Amino acid sequence: MALTSNAYCVSVSNSKMIDKGISHWLRKIRLLNFRNYREVNFEIQNEPVVLIGKNGTGKTNLMEAISLLAPGRGLRRANTDDFSYKDLNKPMQNQRKWAFYADLITNDKCWQIGTGISEESNRRIVKINQETETQEMLAKICSISWLTPQMDGLFLDSPKTRRLFIDRLAISFDPAHSGRLLRFLKSYRERNRMLANEVKDPIWYSLNETQLAETGVAIMATRNALIEDINRTVQNMQTEFPKFSAQLVGGGTELLNRIPASEIEDIIKQNAKKNREANNSSIMGPHTTDLLVTHSEKKQFANEASTGEQKALLITFILAHAHLQSTRLEKPPLLLLDDVAALLDPWRRDALFDACKIFSGQVWYSGSDEKSFDSLKSKAQYFYVNDGIISY
Repeated sequence: MALTSNAYCVSVSNSKMIDKGISHWLRKIRLLNFRNYREVNFEIQNEPVVLIGKNGTGKTNLMEAISLLAPGRGLRRANTDDFSYKDLNKPMQNQRKWAFYADLITNDKCWQIGTGISEESNRRIVKINQETETQEMLAKICSISWLTPQMDGLFLDSPKTRRLFIDRLAISFDPAHSGRLLRFLKSYRERNRMLANEVKDPIWYSLNETQLAETGVAIMATRNALIEDINRTVQNMQTEFPKFSAQLVGGGTELLNRIPASEIEDIIKQNAKKNREANNSSIMGPHTTDLLVTHSEKKQFANEASTGEQKALLITFILAHAHLQSTRLEKPPLLLLDDVAALLDPWRRDALFDACKIFSGQVWYSGSDEKSFDSLKSKAQYFYVNDGIISY
């Protein structure tokens, strides 16, 4: 499928943007052979969006497509093959390629963005204003944040899940963070493979462990800077949601505010060499870091809080990150809040709607109970989703 969008960008000077206060929004979306959407083409106003439909009808699929406007694998972290519409009457090799197109408005500029599988390379490509670009270029144009039901267990899940969460947020401010993560993982796997094969090459190990140390400290520094900014933002927020303090522990992170980065690198290299010579493959670094969050008022770790309080703390985290994007980058995010009302009582639900009003990025909500969004009735555009069909 050729990624030549027929989306259009026209003047936005007469839009409702000034009245609504929304400066970053999607004006047109087209989906082809994506998940349960064979073909969908619709336009959106510059106001919040509410998607209503039964579970399993395609609300999350649509939000997933929008999340591909950010670098990476989207809100489900799926493989690109999983995005394709599955036609049961055709063999897998003959399934059509998927594509997603959008008109994105940022202030008074319109961007035509397309992403999908290239016919030539069978790999995902990105086009911006008809020119092929890298995924990293998406981060320079658009910010996307999301909250999904799968994230509700963040504080109970594995440290790896929390690291992925922090890294996704950090990439919004430092797109190069993604490359550092890939380089670290590659070097880490190469070292483990060499050790497993009992290769004896001290020069190679020295070079490898130097790269692991340097890249690892850079990763930890980026994460730590984000957490410090999140903490400051949370304390200054006027919100009905619970405040918290967050910290990163393990892997050498605790040393960042005590000694220079070069000294931490030396410690990591010494640790790696010592363990290697003792036939131990472990190494200090960002792959062992964990995120700890403490409820400020209750002095309680997040993983010990009730399910509802964990959801509320996570919402605070996402709102603080959105504040940071809006103020520091002057690039308010598109917020994708999938089934967000499910575990919130009415007053917190309305508090969330009020908190999102201050953002100048478009907010997308989804849910199965239309009554949950009654307070947005005159303030948002509603779409009804039913098995791959979207209606007004």
